[in-house]
Amino acid sequence: MPNKKTKTAISIIIICLALLSLYSIWRYYLYSPWTRDGRIRANIITIAPDVSGFVTKIYVSDNQKVKKGQLIFTIDRDRYTATLDEKEAELKHAIMLWELADRQYQRREQLGKDGSISLDTLDEYHMQVKLKKADLEKAKAEARLAKINLDRTSVYAPADGTINNIELRQGNYVVAAKPVMSLVEANSFYVTGYFEETKLPNIKIGDKANTELMSGGELLHGHVISIGKAVADNNTDVNSQLLPKVQQTYDWVRLSKRIPVNIALDVIPKSVNLIFGINATVTIQ
Repeated sequence: MPNKKTKTAISIIIICLALLSLYSIWRYYLYSPWTRDGRIRANIITIAPDVSGFVTKIYVSDNQKVKKGQLIFTIDRDRYTATLDEKEAELKHAIMLWELADRQYQRREQLGKDGSISLDTLDEYHMQVKLKKADLEKAKAEARLAKINLDRTSVYAPADGTINNIELRQGNYVVAAKPVMSLVEANSFYVTGYFEETKLPNIKIGDKANTELMSGGELLHGHVISIGKAVADNNTDVNSQLLPKVQQTYDWVRLSKRIPVNIALDVIPKSVNLIFGINATVTIQ
């Protein structure tokens, strides 16, 4: 039977081992580069028409996969067709006026060589040619713009991807530059892990990283491609007198900032369905 001293020694050893284990766990939690605050990200393209008008037809549905250049929806063309016809007519008129002014100048130039008209009069005719030429170039630009606007009544997918959150119906009036849907670009998924600042010393560009989705499934392998260089500072606000508004803090309680770390995925298994914004646990090796 162990004596009292042996029992005490064993108890001390057990307590020390327990404390050492707790310390190791604490250090692992504090400094080991892992986080449960991870998100799946992707390139999101907002789709907006370049011209305004009534939607005549929609060729896609929500969550539909599309290819780059695929027709998404069309806008009523009548107004833009009429504008193009008008600008093309103005262009023809400008061409005729320029040709007339040029012929008149050519005739006056010949008379000027014979001394039949003054140089001042000849300069006036030459200036008319330049003015008509400028009007012609303006008419060309306006006709070209009208053609562009007519072409823009058809809206196409800017990249391969999946249509998301359509806020559009046939007959709706859409406004130029106002988004009506978004597109999740294909093959653009990556992971953003928000790591506490105490863990950053153990994270470097190129480090291997494992990502486990909250929804389960296969482990995703990747590598660190960037580390955030700035986060919001709550102490930078100012009041109405433009004085710094410093938040109250307690010296014995300091919450570490979380820094975004972007991770490229090496391979995405076919069995894994990545969705923008879902949660993940990220571990840096």
